[in-house]
Amino acid sequence: MLQRRNFLKQAACLGAASIAGLGSSRAFAQGQQEERTLRLYNIHTGEFSNSTFWANGRYLDDGVESLDILVRDHRRDQVMAMQRELYQNMYQLQQLFGSHEPLYVISGYRAPESNASLRYASSGVAEHSLHMQGRAIDIRIPGVSHRHLHRAALAMGNGGVGYYPKSGFIHIDTGRTRHWTA
Repeated sequence: MLQRRNFLKQAACLGAASIAGLGSSRAFAQGQQEERTLRLYNIHTGEFSNSTFWANGRYLDDGVESLDILVRDHRRDQVMAMQRELYQNMYQLQQLFGSHEPLYVISGYRAPESNASLRYASSGVAEHSLHMQGRAIDIRIPGVSHRHLHRAALAMGNGGVGYYPKSGFIHIDTGRTRHWTA
């Protein structure tokens, strides 16, 4: 019960920050100078990254590149420069939950061929997926309810948020603001 109250309190603060304009990733990225480090684990490759991608008011190329490599299309071993705002959104979620666990990456960048194969196998894959543009990622955080993670991503008000409760992950992207459940 205490964990749920703490979550609701943090989500309310995040929602208030969004309304005040502080929750937007762009404002978040430009308005604070502290270091930002993402802890990620790719469930398909077993790779782990603890990469500082932001410090002293700017993106760090080495940190961003390290994250781009980890979220690459593992099926084709292709890397794409992901939209940096996506990393800011992931960082906000990581901070909100204060988890010591890394964010688990289910799917990051997808080459068009990989997306077509996944689309052929499942009706839940968009033909023009933002994954192919480096603007979307599917994640989960061990020990954090997918429902709570979904609600927190919605409260940020940045881009698309998909909820996949049967598959155990959420989707976030930097497209237009929208949401869905699959």
